[in-house]
Amino acid sequence: MPEPGTPVPGGNLPEISESGSEAQSIVVPRSPLALRRNGVLIAAVAAGGLLIAAIAMAEPAALAAAGVSASSGPAPSASGLPLPGSPLPGSPLPGSPLPGSPLPGATGQSSSPSPSPSPSPSPPVAVAFDGTAAVGALFTEKHGKLEHFCTAAVVGSPHENLVMTAAHCMQGRRLGSDSTVTFAPGYHDGKFPYGQWLVREEFVDSNWQKYQDANDDFAFLLVGRPGHRIQKHTGGETLEVNAPLPQQAEVIGYPDTTNLPVKCDGPVTRLHLKGYRQMVFDCGGFPNGTSGGPFLTHVSRKTGRGDIIGVIGGYQQGGDTSSVSYSAMFQRNVENLFKRASA
Repeated sequence: MPEPGTPVPGGNLPEISESGSEAQSIVVPRSPLALRRNGVLIAAVAAGGLLIAAIAMAEPAALAAAGVSASSGPAPSASGLPLPGSPLPGSPLPGSPLPGSPLPGATGQSSSPSPSPSPSPSPPVAVAFDGTAAVGALFTEKHGKLEHFCTAAVVGSPHENLVMTAAHCMQGRRLGSDSTVTFAPGYHDGKFPYGQWLVREEFVDSNWQKYQDANDDFAFLLVGRPGHRIQKHTGGETLEVNAPLPQQAEVIGYPDTTNLPVKCDGPVTRLHLKGYRQMVFDCGGFPNGTSGGPFLTHVSRKTGRGDIIGVIGGYQQGGDTSSVSYSAMFQRNVENLFKRASA
């Protein structure tokens, strides 16, 4: 999902002044069921063109009084041949069901029909919304125009100046004093409600630097000029490591082809694939541009902020299709990198 998309309208705006909001620290890891009919036999015997039905549970004397033997065959004549009008031996009795057909009143050929399988529920699809303050879009300037390429989220930190995204989003990006990368928190409809913040530095794990290990596809970005604190304006997501799985999460991302973010609520589960420490989230509507988007749990309805347990990335750089998204699991590697970025 890392490929750049179409340019997004809007120009650079100055960073806005600071306002009050308290920092949040890293969260301590949490530990974490045939229908069966008995005793009834129906036998039908034709004699003299008349059909006599007898219940098998009836007394033998009652059957004898009716002039019918306990055998289910037709009454023989004195010559031993069937009487005129009687069925031939081995043929079904008049009025009786054909072999293999259901009994009267039965609903099918089996006395214990299996229920029809229920149709599978449709997978969820992300919906567009106006955004939330602590999640935003990453832009780069190209030929004098802003071009969106990934998603990021503000993370609560001691200096209140860190955002988090996928490491693969930052490959080949020029940072430092002449950086062309900016972060726009709460961006929507071409508007920058919290300004644009210059990305000055990135922090990635050594395994990502050396091997581009999918299990370390995450990065912390230092944003804003020295002394300017983005978290004062937007608040920050609380970093959580070793999150128990499965659990419900809200995933947010900025598609390249729209000016609005999308979000989706659903279960996050572990990807059982040898060699990978990954989470998987099934929801449609997360195409290119949504890489780096946060996996949030325990989201506050009031503030829109929650605990960040992953970012779209990792296996297949976040997913080869827009309907399945992945994230590296946040474990000690994330915790150690956060401490280094916060120093």
